[in-house]
Amino acid sequence: MTDAGFRRVGEREIHRGYLVRLTESTFVGPDGDEFQRDVVHTPNAVGIVPVDRGPSGEWQVVLVRQYRGAVDREMWEIPAGMCDVEGESPEDTGRRELREEAGYDVRDVTVLTSFHPAPGFTTHSTAIVLGVGLTEVGREADGIEEQHMVVDRVPLDAAVERVRSGEITDGKTVVGLLLARERLDD
Repeated sequence: MTDAGFRRVGEREIHRGYLVRLTESTFVGPDGDEFQRDVVHTPNAVGIVPVDRGPSGEWQVVLVRQYRGAVDREMWEIPAGMCDVEGESPEDTGRRELREEAGYDVRDVTVLTSFHPAPGFTTHSTAIVLGVGLTEVGREADGIEEQHMVVDRVPLDAAVERVRSGEITDGKTVVGLLLARERLDD
């Protein structure tokens, strides 16, 4: 896609890793000047906001706390994962990740949005889906972080308050919780 006369004219791979590929990309601006930018290419992802009514009728959300090496700390997040199954829809990716990470399935899944968390340097896009109606199915933890993750079910309003207070800072979780709260009736 070309915007305002900008176009990519070249790309040189600098690094190829397990999940990321780093390139130095060359672009031409509307005035004809060439410039370079580092671009991180990654698979896209899906985050799911899994909710159900609690015992007193309030909305509850399932969150996971897991270690994130890049920031060297544990973070509360909505279940999420990479779009790494060919042809799988965002709804099905969200369901799969919810089963693996938290041990739940959901009755209904709706796409809330898709966004680019850092378009200044990465191609990555994240879809956010809302899952309503929880059923426990047993976890299928994959990888060391998932094997040590904590799963918790909390009131949705309390989770949104964690966003407002700065306790929850993960981008997909912030977007997902705020959109879910806006979408769900009381």
